[in-house]
Amino acid sequence: MIPFLDLKKINEPYEAAFQEKLKAVLNNGWYILGNEVKEFEINFANYCGTKYCVGVGNGFDALVLIFKGYIQLGKLQKGDEVIVPANTYIASILAILQADLIPVLVEPKLETYNINPNLIAEKITSKTKAILVVHLYGQLAEMDAIHEIAFANDLLVVEDAAQAHGAIRNQESAPQTAGRTDEVIKNQKSSVAYSFYPGKNLGALGDGGAVTTNDSELAKTIQSLRNYGSETKYYNDYVGINSRLDELQEAFLNVKLPFLDIENEKRRIIAKRYLSEIKNDKIILPFWNLSKNHVFHLFVIRTQNRINLQEYLHQNSIQTVIHYPIPPHNQKALSAWNHLTFPVSQKIHDEVLSLPISPVLTMGEVSHIVAILNQY
Repeated sequence: MIPFLDLKKINEPYEAAFQEKLKAVLNNGWYILGNEVKEFEINFANYCGTKYCVGVGNGFDALVLIFKGYIQLGKLQKGDEVIVPANTYIASILAILQADLIPVLVEPKLETYNINPNLIAEKITSKTKAILVVHLYGQLAEMDAIHEIAFANDLLVVEDAAQAHGAIRNQESAPQTAGRTDEVIKNQKSSVAYSFYPGKNLGALGDGGAVTTNDSELAKTIQSLRNYGSETKYYNDYVGINSRLDELQEAFLNVKLPFLDIENEKRRIIAKRYLSEIKNDKIILPFWNLSKNHVFHLFVIRTQNRINLQEYLHQNSIQTVIHYPIPPHNQKALSAWNHLTFPVSQKIHDEVLSLPISPVLTMGEVSHIVAILNQY
């Protein structure tokens, strides 16, 4: 069986370095928010091209703390509306709700699966104060168009880059990863949330997350909010939460970060093979312009009879996953939205199927997957 994702094999090359880091952390005796966290925050900020990085407990907390940070700074108020793609993973929407804000769903483009900028303006009201952009499956959304809309309407931009570590836009100028454009540097109206869940392109061996931003006030506020709202121990400035990042996970991430671009390029090589070699009218392949704006956290195809195709692949020793079977507005947890209709999102959720893609997938395995798909 070709596994969908072999985390053991992905992390095997780092085992010796992990052991050294484990021994160093044990010998140091400092396990939460120590030097490894500080080092990773500096390294990841430099990697992303931003001034600040704040490590937090997980990617969900990263989003929640961005919104709560903006509320503390008076840039958002409870009850404000936040535009968000209708087909995102539910965590993006739950983060908005957790911060006592109101999600407003906008359909994606069927071509890219990312939020459709052409549909944002019609959803903007006097209560709209922010846009939460999700770089779904590892491909950057159309940030230039989104920033223009945000600038014209004085909106904050928050990016959910949980699946897009290392994706780059504006390649003709300076390389810029998710979360940085000239507009952001000028008006400091953007911040980015990352997850280091083990299955991500940059994955820890447990949970972890981070916020990157150029806004010094926001960074300082989140640093406090993640630690019970305390900047100095036992002195609490805000009603914060416990979302502190532990030393061991950051130590592991410090080992893996220098290899992220290499591993992303391996994913792109596999994606190029899939795109050029899969030839079956029953299968719709994802759009990609061959730039580095996609890191292929997932390689997502579409087909009308998804369960049939998934079973066929399983019978031929290929494991697949559905990301995601039920759209957020149809979830029981969001029952107040169950009457809403989002036909593009519904079509995506009904048809998508994720093929294996990772830095350790062999060319022989890719050939097998291609051959089996072409015979379907």
